[in-house]
Amino acid sequence: MSLLMKRNTYLRGFCNEPTRILCALLFLSTLARSTFAQDSSIQHDHAVTALVDLLQEAEKNNPQIEAARQSWEAARQVPTQVSTLPDPQFQVQQFSVGSPRPFAGYTNSNFAYVGLGFSQDIPYPGKLRLRGEIATREADVSQQLVETIRRSVLAEVKAVYFQLAYLAKTLTILESDGEFLKQVEQAADARYRSGKGTQQDVLQAQLQKTKLIREIAMHHLEVGKLEAQLKQLLNRSQSSPDIEPADLTETALVQNYDELLAAARAQNPELLGAQKVIEKQSLQVDLARKDFYPDFNVQYMWQRTDPTQFRAYYMLTFGVRVPIYRGRKQRPELAQAQAEQLRARSEFEAQSQQIASELRAQYVIAQQTGELLKIHREGLSPQSRAEFQAGLAAYQSNKQDFQAVLTAFLDVLHLDEDYYQNLAEYETAIARLEQMSGLALR
Repeated sequence: MSLLMKRNTYLRGFCNEPTRILCALLFLSTLARSTFAQDSSIQHDHAVTALVDLLQEAEKNNPQIEAARQSWEAARQVPTQVSTLPDPQFQVQQFSVGSPRPFAGYTNSNFAYVGLGFSQDIPYPGKLRLRGEIATREADVSQQLVETIRRSVLAEVKAVYFQLAYLAKTLTILESDGEFLKQVEQAADARYRSGKGTQQDVLQAQLQKTKLIREIAMHHLEVGKLEAQLKQLLNRSQSSPDIEPADLTETALVQNYDELLAAARAQNPELLGAQKVIEKQSLQVDLARKDFYPDFNVQYMWQRTDPTQFRAYYMLTFGVRVPIYRGRKQRPELAQAQAEQLRARSEFEAQSQQIASELRAQYVIAQQTGELLKIHREGLSPQSRAEFQAGLAAYQSNKQDFQAVLTAFLDVLHLDEDYYQNLAEYETAIARLEQMSGLALR
């Protein structure tokens, strides 16, 4: 920066008022070259990181995925709990006669005794099994949720990575196309000095170079935002080194929509989870019907008085809990379970339609952007470059005006940027198709 300041001071002392504008333009040109050089050095500060390495890191370290795994692990512990008999209750009894003191009358009355016993609640046959199966289905839903979150996080990592790759490539394009603009600037300056051109042509060339500098700054801003988002997904510190993406390459899509849809219906975790919810609600209906039947209780008691005079007592008790309030408890419970079952089926149908719709949309995006990429490669890009070179030669020969050359340059710049933006959109669509279908398309 000190060299630029010295050069600016030198130019101010050297230039008189009529040439002050051209001197300022020369300074802007120096600043632009410095900015392009700085950007070129920034791009190579870090080693390129492959996408597959970031996906493995995200799958291992992302806190959302880990939280879902722990939730699934917790749900796996429930089935054995709810399918096991209630804990038995053990009892100790002491019955006194004639006095509140413990063991009073124990040796002279056959009514005083010490008793030991236990009781066990026994649900109606099939209830515990159903509760265990319901909890198992809930654990299955949690397992599918883990896969849903995992795929979502990995798809997000891919999308951010592709955007970073697009911006990195665009910065390279701005640098390389800046050389074209330099040729335009030199041609305008040469014509102006020879008296064949106008000062406006030089000013427009310099203005366009300044716009490129602004665009580079905006790209660096977007890169910073995407780097922060990617580090969050990877659970990295925000102060860690930035991630340098590899060059974008086009992935061939060989599957058709019907094949992708069939894979999604068989492997999509959201659909599989919705199916598990339907199974769970069906079991809930069966359990609600079981609640119309009674539960049982068994008690056994051993009682002992003075062993020298009286024999021991043995008592077995069998109890039944009768569901007599069916109209207020069991029937509403069954109606609730049946309504939840219908809701689960409707949600599965809605989820199926949503997956099919999103899959179709991403497939169309991939198809159309693939066609655009082909048009760019085979037509637009070579044609725009040929037009620019021809226009520049005609301008240097005083056979074409400056606006036509500048327009041709902007066509080259924008078409180059559009190509890699379309490529990033294409790869992002492929990532979304992978997320929904479960297929490894890349």
